[in-house]
Amino acid sequence: MEKVKTDKREFIKYSTLGVLGLVLGGGMVFSPYVLRAENRLRPPGAVDEKKFLALCIKCGQCLQVCPYHSIKLADFVSGHGVGTPYIDANERGCYACSAVPCVLACPSGALDHHCEKPEDIKMGIAVLEFPDTCIAIKSIPIPKGYNEKMHAFTNSVVNINPLEEKLLEKFDSFEGKECTLCADMCPIPNPLSAIAMVRDSGGGMRPEIYDGCIGCGVCQEVCPTNTPSIVVKPRVTYEQFYGNRG
Repeated sequence: MEKVKTDKREFIKYSTLGVLGLVLGGGMVFSPYVLRAENRLRPPGAVDEKKFLALCIKCGQCLQVCPYHSIKLADFVSGHGVGTPYIDANERGCYACSAVPCVLACPSGALDHHCEKPEDIKMGIAVLEFPDTCIAIKSIPIPKGYNEKMHAFTNSVVNINPLEEKLLEKFDSFEGKECTLCADMCPIPNPLSAIAMVRDSGGGMRPEIYDGCIGCGVCQEVCPTNTPSIVVKPRVTYEQFYGNRG
């Protein structure tokens, strides 16, 4: 009998250690995902990331009221923060609705209700990350088929909002023209406070970012290059990235 008890204790001891090792090992495997989640582009009004993760009840109300279908919910593959809302600017940026309905719909305070209008939104900052691929700098006209990605996304939506149809009409009108998409598609009421096309030293035009940028991600979405030349750095302010340039 004593031998059985000893064997049982040994089994529990080593089984517990084994499970603990798997948990710790899993933590090591998934730690990159945790870091990735901290750098996710959150909807308008999102509070500090740690506070956001604590407050968000994963109800999906912000997603339900977004007229542009910009908001997604993180799945297990996305890593940390499963069920929390985020925006993938490669697919669809935030179009800065005048009433900011996603914020109004949030019942928990994860999206701060002091964010009442587009100018209050501070999601991140746009950056010309890959100037070598920017067709505006190269003076290359916007190519045919540049709009296929946006059409594919919109066609994948179950209930297309009239605002999305109007957006497509505007987007489709740029083919063959000098590329100004990132500036002309900027959705905030005073886009020139956020982004403008300026003359580049090489003779083309390049996007220049100003402190009115809210980090909505639209410029990243509409960039016609295979890998967007301009991207949004989530939760980074203008001052943090650009300093106090004039």
